[in-house]
Amino acid sequence: MVYVSTAICEIVYLVWSYFFLKNYQLLGYNIKSFLVSIYSFQFGFGDKNKLVWTKRMTRFIILYFILSTGLFFLVNYFVKSLPLVFLNYIIIFIFAHIFIVLVHFLLLPLELLIKKYYIAKARRKLEKLNVIKIGITGSYGKTSTKNILTCMLEKEFKVCTTPKNYNTEMGLTKTILNNLDDHDILIAEMGARHVGDIKALTKIVQPNYAVLTTIGKQHIETFKSIENIEKTKFELAENVAENGIVVFNGDSPSNLKLYKKYKGIKYLTCDEKGFCYAKNIKIDTNGSNFDLIIDKQTLKVSTKLLGKGNIDNIVTSACLAYLLGIKNNDLISAIKMLEPTPHRLQLINNNYMTIIDDSYNSNLTGASQALEVLSMFDGQKIVVTPGLVEMGIDQSEANFMLGTLIADVADYIIIMNEINKNYILSGAISHNFDKNKIYFCSNRKKQKELLQLLTTKDCVVLFENDLPDNYK
Repeated sequence: MVYVSTAICEIVYLVWSYFFLKNYQLLGYNIKSFLVSIYSFQFGFGDKNKLVWTKRMTRFIILYFILSTGLFFLVNYFVKSLPLVFLNYIIIFIFAHIFIVLVHFLLLPLELLIKKYYIAKARRKLEKLNVIKIGITGSYGKTSTKNILTCMLEKEFKVCTTPKNYNTEMGLTKTILNNLDDHDILIAEMGARHVGDIKALTKIVQPNYAVLTTIGKQHIETFKSIENIEKTKFELAENVAENGIVVFNGDSPSNLKLYKKYKGIKYLTCDEKGFCYAKNIKIDTNGSNFDLIIDKQTLKVSTKLLGKGNIDNIVTSACLAYLLGIKNNDLISAIKMLEPTPHRLQLINNNYMTIIDDSYNSNLTGASQALEVLSMFDGQKIVVTPGLVEMGIDQSEANFMLGTLIADVADYIIIMNEINKNYILSGAISHNFDKNKIYFCSNRKKQKELLQLLTTKDCVVLFENDLPDNYK
C-alpha cells in the first residue's frame, strides 16, 4: 500500500511540477528570475512554450524524481495519521518551487563543470580554424541583422550562424561544436540580461568584427538602468580582436554615445554623417524601396521587408558586408532576396485576411513601427497584444503609451495580459478609443474564439508580441 500511494503521489506531483519546471527552463535556469516569476504569479501555462528535454533538464528531472519519490515514501511509511499525511502532501505540493531550488543547487557544481568542459572544447576548436568571427549584439534587431548579414555574405563566403536564439554561452558552444565545419565566417548572435554576459560570450568567440544593433530599454527589469545596458553591449566592442572593426547602428542616443566612446576602428550607420545610411525611403504593403548610401556611393535597392527597423538592419548589415568585400551588385541582389525573419513583422496572407506577425517584438520602438505598417493597410484592423514586459519601473508608462499608439490605428484591441491590461486600456481611452471595442482574453482558446467573431473579409490582424501556436 505504501508503494502504491507513493507512486500515485509522484505521478500527480510531476504533472503539477511541469509548469514550474517549464518556467525554470524558459528563464534560462536562473533561480532568481524563477523565484520572481513564481511569487509574481507569472506561471508558464499554455502550449506556446513547451518543456524541452535537453540533457540538462533530463538530469534535473531524474534527481527531482528520486528526491521527491523518497520524500513521499517517507511520509507514507512513517506518518500514520491520515489527516497528517494529507497535510504533508499539501505542504509538499505548495512548496514545489522550493524543491526545484534545492535540486538546482545540488546539481549546480556538476552543471558548471559540464559547462566549462564544453566551452573549453569549443574554444580549442575555434583556435584551430581559420575562420572570420563576427559578434552581433544590441537590444533590438540582433536576429534580423544576423539573418540579413548572412544572406549578403553568402554571395562570397560559406557562413555558419548561431541558429534561432542560440545567443547564450551554451548556445554558442553548441553551434561551434556541432555546426561549424569548413566555413569561412562564423556569425555569433550574443544576448544578455545582466552586466558581464556579453564579455563572457566574447571569451568564447573572440570576434574579429562586431555589430551593435539598436540599444534601448530591453530587459530593463534585470539590467536596472539604461547605463547598465549600454555598458553590457559595449563589452562586445571592448573585446574584439586586435585591429578588429566595430559597426554601430547610429539610430539611438545610446549607440551614438558608445560610437563616440570607442577608440578603435569603427563605422557609423543609419546616420547621415555615417559611412552607410538610407534616404528617399518609400514603404508600402508590398515592401520597401530606398537609396542605400555606402562609402559615398548610391545603390537603389528594394526589399520585401517592412518597417524602418528592418531598413536600419539592412543598412547596418550592408556596411559590414561591404567592408568584407561583397560587391555592390551582390548587395542589391541579396537585399531583394531577403525574406522576413519569422515573427518579426512577417506578413502572412490568405484569401480571407492578412496577418502581421510581430509576435517576437517586445519594445515600444518596434511596436510603433509595426503599427505604422498596420496603418498602411485598408480594411478592419485588429491588434492582439499582451503589452510590453520586463520594463521595470517604466512598464506602466510604456504600456500606457502603447495603448495610445494602438488607439490611433486599430479598430479593435485584444489584450492578453492581466498586469498590463489597465495601462493599455487607459492609454487607448485617453485617445478617445471606444471602450466597447477593447477586449481581454485570459487564454489562447478565448482569443481564438474572439478573433473568429471579429475578423471580416480583408481585415488585418497584428499580433504584437503575441502569436498563438494554433493560429493559421
